Amino acid sequence: MHICVAGNIGAGKTTLTYLLSKYFGFEAQFEDNEQNPYLMDFYSDMQRWSFHLQLSFLKSRLEKLLSIRSEGKNVIQDRTIYEDAQIFAPNLHAMGLLSPRDYETYRELFEIIAGMVQPPDLLVYLRASIPTLVEQIQTRGRNYEDSIRLDYLKRLNERYEAWYETYNYGKKIDFNVADVNFRDNPEHLGLIINKVKGELYGLFS
Repeated sequence: MHICVAGNIGAGKTTLTYLLSKYFGFEAQFEDNEQNPYLMDFYSDMQRWSFHLQLSFLKSRLEKLLSIRSEGKNVIQDRTIYEDAQIFAPNLHAMGLLSPRDYETYRELFEIIAGMVQPPDLLVYLRASIPTLVEQIQTRGRNYEDSIRLDYLKRLNERYEAWYETYNYGKKIDFNVADVNFRDNPEHLGLIINKVKGELYGLFS
C-alpha cells in the first residue's frame, strides 16, 4: 500500500505523514530537504539553481518509488513525484526562473519516468491559506526557507488547487488545515484516519 501526502510548503505534510505512519504501521518516507545539495542555493538565487534543484528532486523521488515497488513495503510518503513536475517546475518556468530549454528537457524526462512508476494508492491533499503557510514555515524555523518569497507561495497555492482538481492517477481526498488541527487535536486526526481507512479498505474497515 502506498499513500502520498501532498501540499504546499508549510502545509503540514511531514507532520501528517508521521502521524499516519504511526497509526497504520506503515513506513514513513520524508523529503530529503536537508540532504539536497541545491536547496539553499536555490532559495538565494532561484534562476541560477532551479533546473539543478528540480533534477535533484526528480532523481530522489524516482529512487524512492522504485524502492517502494521492488520491496513491497507499505509506505506513507511526504510529497509526490507529480508535484515537482506539474506544479513546481511549471511555476518556475512561468516566473521566468526556468528557461524554456531547461523546462522542456525536464518535462520530457519526467514523462519518461512517469511511464516507469505506479501512482500512489491514495493521495491525501492538504490545502492551506497563505497566512497559515507563512506562520507554519516561520514556526518550524528551517534556515533555508527564510528567503521564500510571498509571491512564490501564492503562485504555488494557485497551481496546487488546479492540480488537485484535475488529478486523475487514482483515489484522492483533501483536507483544509484550517478545519483539522491534526497536530494537536486527536479527534481531528481521527477524522482524517477514518476517511483514509474508508478510501483504502472500504466503509466497513
